[in-house]
Amino acid sequence: MASVAEYYAGKSVLITGATGFMGKVLVEKLLRSCPEVKALYILVRPKAGQSMQQRVSDMMKCKLFDRMREDNPDFHQKIIPISSELTQPGLAISPEDVERLTACINIVFHCAATIRFDEPLKHALQLNVMATQQLLSLAQQMQHLEAFIHISTAYANCNRKHIDEVIYPPPVEPKKLIESLDFIEYITPRLIGDRPNTYTYTKALAEYVVQQEQDKLNIGIIRPSIVGASWQEPFSGWIDNFNGPSGVFIAAGKGILRTMRANNDAVADLIPVDVVINLTLAAGWYTAVHRPKAALVYNCTTGGINPFHWGEIEHHVMSSFKRNPLEQAFRRPNANITSNYLINQYWILVSHKFPALIYDLFLRLSGQKPQMMRIFNRLHKAISLLEYFSSQDWEWNSDNMNMLMSQLTPEDRKTFNFDVRQLNWPEYIENYCIGTKKYVLNEDMSDIPAARQHLRKLRNIRYTFNTLLVIFIWRVFIARSQMARNIWYFVVSLCFKFLSYFRASSTLTN
Repeated sequence: MASVAEYYAGKSVLITGATGFMGKVLVEKLLRSCPEVKALYILVRPKAGQSMQQRVSDMMKCKLFDRMREDNPDFHQKIIPISSELTQPGLAISPEDVERLTACINIVFHCAATIRFDEPLKHALQLNVMATQQLLSLAQQMQHLEAFIHISTAYANCNRKHIDEVIYPPPVEPKKLIESLDFIEYITPRLIGDRPNTYTYTKALAEYVVQQEQDKLNIGIIRPSIVGASWQEPFSGWIDNFNGPSGVFIAAGKGILRTMRANNDAVADLIPVDVVINLTLAAGWYTAVHRPKAALVYNCTTGGINPFHWGEIEHHVMSSFKRNPLEQAFRRPNANITSNYLINQYWILVSHKFPALIYDLFLRLSGQKPQMMRIFNRLHKAISLLEYFSSQDWEWNSDNMNMLMSQLTPEDRKTFNFDVRQLNWPEYIENYCIGTKKYVLNEDMSDIPAARQHLRKLRNIRYTFNTLLVIFIWRVFIARSQMARNIWYFVVSLCFKFLSYFRASSTLTN
């Protein structure tokens, strides 16, 4: 049987969402580990002020492709952009490109989706469900198609506590929703029911839509949990966005985030992006070669195999940013995780809103535009969207993932490694935090000594402020109240007597 790399040799691949986080890693991995792949066709949406070619050119300049540039400077010649708009009829692909794709594509990787949790349901349906339907229609026209791989999410069925590698019945028939597209915004809360947002709701519908074509196409569905920075490939810690945990880590490293509502003992089901991509490529190979009778689902998670908890993440993130601080931090990194709503609200008031008001007052007095309260309001909104996932546990079955691993040769298991049992969490979190500094914030590691000096300055400011606060409390409350003074003198006297007793005991012992 052909190895994974041998299977992709000479194949033409279609990728949606190639300019996104996971899509870029998929493109890079395919080109680097399957060097004989014939061509990668990527659907690209022209943006305002930026052509399709410019977007692809910018993607190629990304540091992610540094290894490819060294090994093969002409790697970009295998990437063929196709103009497309997923929300338009026929995906807005020209008739010439449709003819081209249907004549040559061997495998489709559908990565494109809106991952915004607060996306209006109408738009989420258009991108996550209707676009998937249209891509499936296009796939059925492809004369040489061998596999269709759909990227879903492990949280598509988060209203269940135990999630098997099966496609569950949809909450509603997708066709009915699509027919009433203009009216669904008014009944969104009732529609999504016990799911937390439109993202998980529409991804569940998309899985059902994909399943309906399993008699006509060879289908595989990948369900990653919370996708984070790279673990090993093409190098450790690569990340290019503020989504999910990355934004939380950066806010904590900058000293902006001081409290977060989460369960310290709940499993933080992070999954490195390169693990997801390795599994995706292996699943593409298995689906094409073995042609399963029904669509196979792969739960790509860590919680049941190599669990790591939110409390542990908080500890390692804070430790990492103290060793490798971010530049111009607002305060020293010191975040606190609590599952108690009232305690969390107290810390939001004391550690977020009060400092933001003081800083904005300072900005106003110095003639600058206030901004901290606006930043904190945005942060609170983002954190609130994550609370559902950081406050509870799920159990995912991973039999298909284990089966797929057993089908790989020893060499393929190294090249396309998705064995999360080998993942060292403290080391991964350290690299993740450094990755946010280097690749998201574009900060230079050589500036770490200056960043540490800035943290020491912030520490001294904090000590000075606390000292002045104690003096103020003394003057206002204690110096003006006889009862307060009596209590104070009693406490001081008690401490003095304790110290005297301690010294006397030490003298007798000696």
